[in-house]
Amino acid sequence: MQNTPRISLSRRQLIGAMGATTALTVLPGCVTTPAVPAMSGEELLSDVAWNLLRHEPTRATGLGVDTGEHAYLRGRLADASQAGQDAYAATLRADLERVRAYPKAGLDPATRTSFAVVESAYATAVEGFALPYGDIPVGSWRTAPYAVIQNVGAYIDLPRFLDSDHPIATREDAEAYVARLEAMPATLEGELARIQAARGMGVVPPDFLLDKAITQMTTQLADVSSGGSMVESLVRRTTEANIPGNWQARAEAIVTGRIAPAMASQLAELRTQRGLADSDPGMWSQPGGDEWYRWALKSSTTTTRTPDEIHELGLATLETIHAEMDPILRSVGYTQGSVGARMAALAEDPRYKFAEGDPGRAEIMSFIQERIGWIRDQMPRAFRRVMPGNLEVRRLPLAEEPGAPTAYGGAGSVDGTVPGKMWINLRTTDLHRRYSIPTLVHHETIPGHVWEGEYSNSLPLIRSILAFNAFSEGWALYAEQLASELGAYDDNPVWKLGYLQDAAFRACRMVVDTGLHSKRWSRAEAVNFFVERNGDNPDDISSEVDRYCSWPGQACGYMMGKLEILRQRERAMTALGGRYDLRDFDQAVVDGGNAPLDVLAANVGRYIARTEA
Repeated sequence: MQNTPRISLSRRQLIGAMGATTALTVLPGCVTTPAVPAMSGEELLSDVAWNLLRHEPTRATGLGVDTGEHAYLRGRLADASQAGQDAYAATLRADLERVRAYPKAGLDPATRTSFAVVESAYATAVEGFALPYGDIPVGSWRTAPYAVIQNVGAYIDLPRFLDSDHPIATREDAEAYVARLEAMPATLEGELARIQAARGMGVVPPDFLLDKAITQMTTQLADVSSGGSMVESLVRRTTEANIPGNWQARAEAIVTGRIAPAMASQLAELRTQRGLADSDPGMWSQPGGDEWYRWALKSSTTTTRTPDEIHELGLATLETIHAEMDPILRSVGYTQGSVGARMAALAEDPRYKFAEGDPGRAEIMSFIQERIGWIRDQMPRAFRRVMPGNLEVRRLPLAEEPGAPTAYGGAGSVDGTVPGKMWINLRTTDLHRRYSIPTLVHHETIPGHVWEGEYSNSLPLIRSILAFNAFSEGWALYAEQLASELGAYDDNPVWKLGYLQDAAFRACRMVVDTGLHSKRWSRAEAVNFFVERNGDNPDDISSEVDRYCSWPGQACGYMMGKLEILRQRERAMTALGGRYDLRDFDQAVVDGGNAPLDVLAANVGRYIARTEA
């Protein structure tokens, strides 16, 4: 496929384009009145949302809004070619101008917040699309300089999506599934052209990431070459829904005849890149890498903090958390050595390990369900308005587990037909400990990602689409602390150590991410920092560090977001005194929706003013 050159803007041109507004022409001698907008603010926000979803139709499916007049989106995939990226950037620039030019006077506070959220997300994304390579998130979290690597690319994203998020309840759904299979080769070819173009610029991922990606894609290609999971999912679900048809033959012809060769071409390119790769893990080693990382930090934290500032804040936060862990460790008999050394020793205590193999996996899944039940019952103590908490817990696909984190999760569809999910990595049960699972549950499910996402899903469509890493992950970390404050660990001090170790882990992330990408740390230095300073599992940490190498900046959003939410909570407590109520603060935060940190502060300010009035 021919590679279309990326539209290139200078910094000055970019700022000018982002700041453009539509001006009124005033004629001499005429009395002018304010222009009446062609559409209401709500209508404009809806129009902007659908413009975005036309470029990312799988998000429409995930939200459950690809119905009615928008049902055609259910059979489409995003255009992953350079031409598709350029078209997406052009849409963002045009809609950013529309949003900025719209007269805000008279809009209610919630709608004004939505305008501010769109402006922030789109301005940052437009800046990212001006970079010469990479996958740029639009109201999302995956800042990815390498369009295909161990945790980025259609080869892992689409099989999981088709099985877990693409519904098959009708013949039309099944036909849309087949249509997406037919579109997948073009997606793979578009990605291939872009990573080849990046290689032409001198952008080659580090060798250890390529090794993982090659292993995973080899496994995936073997599955695809035999029909595999994508065919099985269609056949199984059409059978369950009693939808007759020659689904297996049709799907196998596409998967084995077209998708497998396209994936094989990507694999050949990764092997070519492996022959050119070095072991430098950070963006500093890539062409334009310092600028790419500056943007990635801005996107991931919604701040303009420098790498040095984030690095130092991470170190200071780590010391504070370790000071809280020390007396608890002493109380359970771990008195010698650093906090990290003692946590490493605690991890080897057989009392806190799960059994190996499938028995341990079943035990972990049962433990997760028990913790979800407990925390669900506590929610009326923390929120004025409780949500259903509609979710399911699923094991990550086997091909994804080697390059994936320990777990991740998110809310389901807007209409509730697709539940939220907690994906758990069960590659080995040694990734988990009894004291680490409770906090993982609170982070991914309730009151973390799934819970918060249900509030955002009740907002206008554009707000359900746009998410900000610092808010999403900052809220999930705040949710861990909220669970502690609600008594999750009162009877289990070792569980509280797990919660605090996870908090310290997120402070370490700030140090390590900036260390890798700005301070020229090696991969080994990054892994050792976690193991020695925080006592983390080396096997787990190796995959984590690799994730930071392929998603630069993303790991910094967690603690940056949590610290800001806590700062806003302290602000509310100070301002309101006896009128402060935790339920009202938490409700104000989630009702304001997923937002950049400065918009979060404005939402809290309005809550304080309402309560004081």
